[in-house]
Parts: sequence; C-alpha cells; structure tokens
Amino acid sequence: MNQNAEHIRKLVDRLNGYRHEYYNENSPSVSDAVYDHLYDELKRLETETGIVLSNSPTQTVGYKAISALDKVRHPIPLLSLDKTKQIRELLTFLKKKYALLMLKLDGLTVKLVYEDGRLIEGSTRGDGEEGEIITHNVPAFRNVPLNIPYKERLVVTGEGFIHKHDFARLKDTLVGSDGKPYRNARNLAAGSIRSLSAETCKEREVNFFAFNVLEGLDEFTVQKDSRSRKLLAIKEYGFKICPFIPLSPDVTESELESQINTLVELAETTDIPIDGMVVRFDSLAYSRSLGRTGHHYNDGLAFKFEDDTYETVFRSIEWQTGRTGEIAPVAVFDTVEIDGCDVSRASLHNVSFIKNLELHPGCRILVSKRNMIIPHVEENLDRGTYENMLPETCPCCGQPVRIYSRTAEDGRLIETLHCDNTDCKSRILQKFVHFAEKKAMNITGLSEATLEKLIDAGFLQSYQDLYHLDRYRSEIIALEGFGEKSYERLQESIEKSRNTTFVRYLVAMDIPMIGKTAGRALDKLFHGNLRELELAALDYYDFTALEDFGETLSGNIHEWFHNSDNLIMWRTLQKEFTFENVWDAKASGEENTMNETKNNKFTGCTIVATGKLEHFTRDGINTKIAELGAIAGSSVTKKTDYLICGEKAGSKLAKAKQLGIPVLTEQQFLDMLSA
Repeated sequence: MNQNAEHIRKLVDRLNGYRHEYYNENSPSVSDAVYDHLYDELKRLETETGIVLSNSPTQTVGYKAISALDKVRHPIPLLSLDKTKQIRELLTFLKKKYALLMLKLDGLTVKLVYEDGRLIEGSTRGDGEEGEIITHNVPAFRNVPLNIPYKERLVVTGEGFIHKHDFARLKDTLVGSDGKPYRNARNLAAGSIRSLSAETCKEREVNFFAFNVLEGLDEFTVQKDSRSRKLLAIKEYGFKICPFIPLSPDVTESELESQINTLVELAETTDIPIDGMVVRFDSLAYSRSLGRTGHHYNDGLAFKFEDDTYETVFRSIEWQTGRTGEIAPVAVFDTVEIDGCDVSRASLHNVSFIKNLELHPGCRILVSKRNMIIPHVEENLDRGTYENMLPETCPCCGQPVRIYSRTAEDGRLIETLHCDNTDCKSRILQKFVHFAEKKAMNITGLSEATLEKLIDAGFLQSYQDLYHLDRYRSEIIALEGFGEKSYERLQESIEKSRNTTFVRYLVAMDIPMIGKTAGRALDKLFHGNLRELELAALDYYDFTALEDFGETLSGNIHEWFHNSDNLIMWRTLQKEFTFENVWDAKASGEENTMNETKNNKFTGCTIVATGKLEHFTRDGINTKIAELGAIAGSSVTKKTDYLICGEKAGSKLAKAKQLGIPVLTEQQFLDMLSA
C-alpha cells in the first residue's frame, strides 16, 4: 500500500508539472497521448487503492465559497504542549522512555475527520475546545487525501503551512484583511486556511503534515501501543506526516542536540517553516496515563528556539497609571520589524528593570518578541551611563509619586512607581475598563474611549451608575460620536450583562490576584453562593487550603472584604444582576449529587492528592473533592484530614506519616465513596 501511495503522489506531481507547462507556460514537454496515458494510470490507481489526493488532476472541479465559518466543538480537546528552551529540560522530561522528536511546524493546526473512507469535515484548532469548520478549503490543500481505503472513523490532526519558497513568491502579490502585505508564512497560512473562498485558498499553496491520530486505527493503540506506527500507517493512505526521529530511552544530551540539529537542517533544506521541536512519548497508553491540565497535555513538551534579537535605538519612557495605582513604564524606541510586525514599544516592567539595564536616551538596545508574541527589551549595548527618567508626579493627575520596594522570592529587590491618589482619573478609568472586560461583566462595545467620555461628563462615579445611564439618555446621545443607535446598542449590551455568574462578578470586583482560575475554585468551594464567600472572608477563613492559594492571596481576600467601602459595593451591586447558579440542583438536574455531597464522609474535610492516580487527572481529583463538599488542599499541614496517594508520592506522603494524617490509596478513596 505504501508503494502505491508514493506512486500516486509522484504521478500527481508529474501530471501537475505537465499541466503547468501546458496552461501557464504554453510550452508542453510531452504529447497529449503521453499525458492521457499517465492520467488514466493515476485514475486506475485511485480507484484500486481508494487514495485520492486533493491536488490530483482528477479532482479539478470548481471550488466553492461560503459566507461565514461555522463553529464546531472538539470532543477531544486540541490542547497545546508545555514549553521549554533548555535541551536539558527535554532530557529530564523524557524519563528514560521511548519518544519521538518531531518538527514544530509554524502554521495553523487543522483537524480532519474521515468516515467510510471519505473526508467529511475539516476544522481549525481554535481555542482547543471550539474551532472553525474549514471543510470547503481542504480540497484546495496541495496534499490532503480526500478518499482513503480505511472505512472506519479516522480523526487526524496536523499543521497547515506554506513552504518558505512559496511564501517568497506570493508575499509581494497578496495583501491581508488590513490591506497590508503578509509578512510571514504563518500568517499567510492561517489566513488562507480560514478563507471563505476555496479558490483563494488554492492559490496559496497550503500543505498539510499530520502529526497525530486522535481516533481510529485502534489496533495500534491496544496491541502495538505505538504513536509512530500509527503515523506510519496513515502515511500508507496518502498522508504526508511531520518529519520525526525516534528517541531511545538512553539518549544523551549531546545526542539529543545532534538530532535536533539534523531536523533543523532538514527543515531548512526543504523550506519547511518551523519555530522549534516537539517531543512526545511513543507509548499511547503511557501518554494517556499522564493526563492533562486545562492548557496542555502532559505527554509531550515543546522545545522553543531562542527568540531572535534585533538592534534598535532607545528614545524615551512613557508612564501609564493603572487601576491599582502602579505606574507602568513603557519603552519607546526606533521601529524595528520582528517576525513580520513593526515594533516600537515594549514594557519595561518596573523601576528596578530600568536601573539594571542602565537605560538612557539614544542608547542601542536589543529587542525580541518573547515566544514570538510579547515585545521585550533584552539588553542595553551601551551600558555605563544611567539617566534617571522617573517622573516626580503622576502623568495623569499630577500628584506626587512614591517608590514602593519589595523583595522577590529569589531575594531580588523590586522597585515600582505608584500614584496614591484614589481620585486619579487614570486609575478610575482603568477600574471601569477592567469591570467591563470580557472576563468580568462582559459589556461588549463599551470601549475605553467611551468610558472616558462618560466619566468626564459626570455620568459614572460607581459601577452601579452603569446600570442607570438611562437617566442621562438625552445628554449621552448629544455627546460627540454618539447618537440614537449607538446609545441603544450600548444600553442593550449593558442590560445583557445583568445576567452573569459568580465567577464574572468576583473577577469584576478586582480583588488583587483573583482571576478566572481562582474565581472558579471559589465558585466550586461555595457552590456559587456569594453570601457564603462573604461570610467566610469576614470570618478569616483559611483560603490557603485551596489549590494554588497562598498566604498573600488569602490575605488579599480578607483585606478586601474588611474594607467597608468594598463590602457596601459588593452587597448593593448584586441587586443589579441575575446570577446563573450552576450549583442549583433543580436547574442542573444534580439533586441527587447535591444530597450525596451533604451526606458523604468527606464533607467539610481538607483533602490533599499526590502522586499519579489511575482514574483522575490532577484537575479531575480536585474537582471531585470540591463536589464532595470538601477542600482540595495543595500541601500537607496539620489541617489536612486525608491524603490520597498515587504512585511516586514523594514528600507529601512522608509529611502525612510524620503528622499522623490518614493516607488513602485511590481505591480506598473510591470505596469510601460507595460505602
């Protein structure tokens, strides 16, 4: 089968070359009879094997366009991998297991679904949980099999990308949605794959390399237990697979570095765009046992190349006062192009960072985009002269500023600049911006510029005022940039935000260090009941019992709720909302579960889980503990009631034995639940 697939691929490439000569160059190198003979041979092989590639001359039918990209949920999440820039960390991660070293392709992740030997759906990764359907564009890819001989369900993931030489040829003739030329192959690939017109996608020379089989070929999962064998199996169906090198359990650091260099040379020779490497364990059973977090799978690790640096000239610092009063420094420098983007500004973090770099206007600096996303000043090439550029007053309100010093965990002194004026316009504005953000009250369309106008006009002094802007209807309509329709849209968005959740409301309150993750943990602990959270905070509940809640975060909650102004706002503002309570037993159909929660042996206990568990991921066991009305602890203390212990438990088990805390195996824990 593999020989047939390769023969089909060669015939497709050969015939497409002849077609190019005939139609584009008007200079055919073979006769029509020769072309027809090869075409018939290709068609026969496609019929016999069931393999039909998307760029086959037999598939030259019209390409359709659509009006919008529909969304699709991924039953198996398409999560990313954790990252490192150290080869030594890769070696530590491998743990003497068989693994694959694979190119980290620089394009757009695509999922392909086949049933009864036919492609039925293509989609993008999206946010991992939900992607966009791009089925109409897959036939326009250069090398995707549209039909395969495998008749059961098959789900393949891989990367859609554009070769560097194709991008070099196309970049000067194409523009993006912003009207500007594409500056790198990754952006062009992403835009092409998500194009509404398959004709447009076809012109962009999009290729696809498979790097994983999500569903299907179960014999390789159960009997042979091999990721590499699965990939080699789909190669026989006409897929091109991402280049990889098998890694033995005894691979050394120098050998690993050499193999990385081998793959880098391959990518450079074949013009494949990459931004690193990936290692994944070959054993599928072992991979499953490692579980996942909310962000990434634990069975692989991405090795990111060091960020490229670019020399430019530093000019000045802009200071921006945030909602907490901290004044953030932003470097302004001569524009430099990084990864296809013009960059002229980057955060300088804090006063200590500026002093350590010895920055002064006119000095030469090195700038990067860390992880190809965040602009960052890496170095000052002209050290030896430092110029104090700290303002003496707040750039917004003009009040005196102060330097706040603290000691970081590693012992470094961190200095930050602050404005203590609670009436500072910038601080007030940024608080409203945070309140309206998507992760908080999600008031769509309420921009910073609009908020600034409403505050300047005196319409907003508290969050509650947002929900009573109808008192100023005529005045708002008369504001510059407003009108009847824009006012109605704003009101509609604000009214829509009245239906909210425990987590959104909590995030909107802007308690230091409380974001969505901490909010969800508190939501589970207090079953969506804001009053219970309030009473616990006022009673100095020990929030450090929650996973990843330290002393500082626990103290922040106590301090915030013991501020009378905060407490009044917390209580009165709730009257403006209707809360969706996912813990409402009648609404969610979980009445039996709720009764079980109240009556099980673990209600009110603090439980810590450690080691590798068979039936739960780390997130899964903590969720289960919370569902039982218990507290999922992160460390073993005298307050711990039980330790659930899996393989490789380590120091937590030793601490539990020292303190005389009951230790349960995973099975004992499950048995106690069912008793």
